Amino acid sequence: MDIKHLQKRVIDFRNKRNWKQFHNPKDLAISLNLEAAEVLEHFQWKTETEIAEYLKKAANKKALAEELCDVLFWILTMAHDLEIDMPKAFEQKMKKNEKKYPVNKSKGKHTKYTKL
Repeated sequence: MDIKHLQKRVIDFRNKRNWKQFHNPKDLAISLNLEAAEVLEHFQWKTETEIAEYLKKAANKKALAEELCDVLFWILTMAHDLEIDMPKAFEQKMKKNEKKYPVNKSKGKHTKYTKL
């Protein structure tokens, strides 16, 4: 499945329920952030060891996957409504990141590009 197929699926889902009327950019952005916060809940207060153990349980991994899908739902919806070509935008952003973080300066470092 490619991203265009996923996006069509999301928009068809929304349109069958007549939810477009509720989807302005502000509320889409809020929904995206609320779902991203639900991803964080899976990791809050856990050590690296506890996270590794947590993710060994299929039910926990499934729950996390569902939250990630909720985030993707809102990303795809926003991109559609704002007429953003995500594959194109992603490729452009990756090229920009490659320039900001050249391998020879950033490999193995977590330093922000302005400090490299």
